[in-house]
Amino acid sequence: MNTQNAQSGLNRILFQSTGGIGALILRVPVGVILAAHGAQKLFGWFGGYGLEGTGQWMASIGLEPGFLMALLAGSAEFFGGLALALGLLTRPAAVVTAFTMLVAMFSVHAGNGLFMSNNGYEYALTLLAATASLAVTGAGSFALDNILRDRAGSGPRAELAYAGEVTAR
Repeated sequence: MNTQNAQSGLNRILFQSTGGIGALILRVPVGVILAAHGAQKLFGWFGGYGLEGTGQWMASIGLEPGFLMALLAGSAEFFGGLALALGLLTRPAAVVTAFTMLVAMFSVHAGNGLFMSNNGYEYALTLLAATASLAVTGAGSFALDNILRDRAGSGPRAELAYAGEVTAR
């Protein structure tokens, strides 16, 4: 396998989407929600405790070092959420945020049952399902990934790779 084919395959994995308008409808609100939760952890916005407070809480439940865990979780949610809302590197952002929700489910919410009224895992499970879906389908319509895919698929290198594929057939 040559480098051009490998790059073409990577571009397909990262940017090609089967999601259409449905992925757009899913990723924008999920991205905004995740970014807001990340902003609570990182900056103390929207009633959050910021890195220091969130880090202390994370350490108190056994996720240590607390400050680092707060930084990782907050960054995954904030930057991953922004990326999802914009449709930028949607699949990697969705995988990172899905993993973050999985950790939240098992480290914080699983012992409380399903329902949110008891601090259960239903909300984290919903976000996990949404982000896992986006990891599979991709960004869908009106996404920066589509622009990146189109730009990665144009230019002299892409034309040479295409010409090579055609002549090899």
